[in-house]
Amino acid sequence: MALNVNRSVADAYYRYKMPKIVAKVEGKGNGIKTVVVNMVDVAKSLDRPPTYPCKFFGCELGAQTQFDFKNERYIVNGSHEASKLQDLLDIFIQKFVLCPGCDNPETVLKPYPKKQVISQTCMACGYSGMVNMSHKLTTFILKNPPEQAVDASGANVPTPHKKGGKKGKGTEEETNNHENDGGSPEIITEVDPADDWSVDVSEEAVLARQREVGEGIAGLTMNTDQEKTEKERVDMIFEYIRKKKDEGKIIKADKDIVAESERLDIRDKAPLILSELLLDQDILKQLKKYRTLLLRFTLDNKKAQKSLLGGIECIIQLHSDALLPKVSNIFKALYDLDIVEEETILDWGKRVSKKHVSKEISAAIHEKAQPFLKWLQEAEEDSEDSDEGLEIEYDDRARVNDLTSQAKQQSKQQAEQIKQKQSTPVEDDGPDDVDIDAI
Repeated sequence: MALNVNRSVADAYYRYKMPKIVAKVEGKGNGIKTVVVNMVDVAKSLDRPPTYPCKFFGCELGAQTQFDFKNERYIVNGSHEASKLQDLLDIFIQKFVLCPGCDNPETVLKPYPKKQVISQTCMACGYSGMVNMSHKLTTFILKNPPEQAVDASGANVPTPHKKGGKKGKGTEEETNNHENDGGSPEIITEVDPADDWSVDVSEEAVLARQREVGEGIAGLTMNTDQEKTEKERVDMIFEYIRKKKDEGKIIKADKDIVAESERLDIRDKAPLILSELLLDQDILKQLKKYRTLLLRFTLDNKKAQKSLLGGIECIIQLHSDALLPKVSNIFKALYDLDIVEEETILDWGKRVSKKHVSKEISAAIHEKAQPFLKWLQEAEEDSEDSDEGLEIEYDDRARVNDLTSQAKQQSKQQAEQIKQKQSTPVEDDGPDDVDIDAI
């Protein structure tokens, strides 16, 4: 059954077709694997090497892949349904086959390993731009260009050729693509730059394409950075921030610093580096100066707040004579500026740690911080007691009791007044005067 290459197109007469993926599960237990039976035919319809979609499946599923070129077996470890692989193929097509300009699958990929970018040119509409390098497959494409053969493990295999454009023995693909009218293959090893019309890779042309695609492409970097060790990524962000500081752009570049730390996936640890580069003996002034930058990392992020406290411990150790007496003031500044939350500070104060500094220095810092920690704890307790008092003051039952007492008192007073009136003797004025004449 043939499917539209772009399955979002429902037109039955859509001319770009591909076979439906056929998958076969083999093996049992830890050795179970899925063989994409017709991967070569599917890849051919997409004009891509079969290793690309197979490797893409491995990246998306977190599974290892194997290539058996001789038997045309492309394997993804684990058990995977054909429908799942078909859905992943749609994503691959969207990212690495369809033209961003016209949505036609007539694009050509050209990797530039030195520049760490992959260009994409459309033969249908003439679109020329850069592939989004955020996917792990781009690393594989850079190491294994479309015209480059690879071995069973996916590693690239150098293609033998002879210099000077003379005839020689080449790969089967080269032989088929470069047959002369006379029937003898000719391997082209040197290309005139003027004939390379697919894409202009001059610095001016690259910058022009970057402007066309958008401002974001200017900062395009390889996703391989995320595959480096944490130490390597920490060193990268350290150099990045240090450069901004040397250029005097540390405050204006606060958003860029956050973005770079997120790209390297070390945002939680960045405050530790910031404290090392930005803070010294004048830490109280510097906390106010760099408050906005620090808040971009620590706001509602307890891990980043703990990293900052660890960095400040390092600064205190470095300038112990000047800063140890000011420990309480430093922590109060962190609290007053809302850089570190009360809960994080109190949690820090519960234990002495040698994660960032020696245990002796950590203990000394905790001892010097006790006045502030005690004040913070008492302020928290007073706040709780105050809240409890407010609840009693506005207790509805208390108000009802007061009103009932007042009503009883008023009723008692009224009863006493009535009783006094009843017990008071009435004065008798004697009989009324009688008119004798009237009798």
